[in-house]
Amino acid sequence: MAKYLGIDYGTKRVGLATADADAKVATPLTAVAPHELAVAIEREGPFEAVVVGLPRGLDGQDTPQTLAVRRFSDDVLWRRLHLEPVFQDEAGTSALAEDRLKESGKPYNKGDIDSAAAALILQDYLDTL
Repeated sequence: MAKYLGIDYGTKRVGLATADADAKVATPLTAVAPHELAVAIEREGPFEAVVVGLPRGLDGQDTPQTLAVRRFSDDVLWRRLHLEPVFQDEAGTSALAEDRLKESGKPYNKGDIDSAAAALILQDYLDTL
């Protein structure tokens, strides 16, 4: 079955989310250290599309984090795994993810925020299909 992968890239943790091609509903998966990402992608794949959250400044311009995400996408996704990333705006996803986790009343950690943000990024993409 075809699946989609959503990625919220960070230098400390990378949030991951998945969705199957039929339901097109993103679900938080996990958060991993950046050096564990390629193994996690290979374990969970294959994927129809890999959607990477792209951060931008408030003015819409690239920031140092935008460049880090593009570098990661080029090095890990394209060169190592031969996956072409699809970039999706990630504005406000981490804050929204944390708000939703707070509202749930369940305990959560930073990794939960990252994987929930990845799910929001992926869902935004899926909603455009």
